[in-house]
Amino acid sequence: MDNPGVVGAFYLLSGVTVLSSLAVFAVRNLLHAVVFLVLAFVGMAGIFITLSADFLAVAQILIYAGAVSILLVFAVMLTPLADRNNANSLFVLPGVAVAGGFATIVALVAVATDWNVLAEEDLGYRSFATTIADIGQALLGPYVLAFEVASVLLLAALIGAIVLVREEERA
Repeated sequence: MDNPGVVGAFYLLSGVTVLSSLAVFAVRNLLHAVVFLVLAFVGMAGIFITLSADFLAVAQILIYAGAVSILLVFAVMLTPLADRNNANSLFVLPGVAVAGGFATIVALVAVATDWNVLAEEDLGYRSFATTIADIGQALLGPYVLAFEVASVLLLAALIGAIVLVREEERA
């Protein structure tokens, strides 16, 4: 990441992502909060691109900026107008304190960690196709158990959501 354009883009996208994340917390209109959240998702995808993590960038756009944001828009649109304001709560100050503590711990760990960085010649050029193949081999090789547990957990969550919705229909 020695190219000044890439470094500049990284810092610009980082700033946009952090500011839009703070705006999600600060705005009072839920629809505006969803728009800022989508902007934060897209900013994260841009950061992944500057870090040469193509697969993560595509997954970020498809899953978070696409599917999750559309789900949130539907949830906001289906709530009554009176419940759409992002009103203050008793838990704002404790939440800010916990988030600040967590951010401090993450920053201290990031600074204290000795990051192993591969040299450019050791890294080589990895195309998007080989990255996908390596991820597929890893998911069906050493991480197959974790992959299957995650799929069963998601299936259980889906069935639970269906059961909860069906019970509300009957009542």
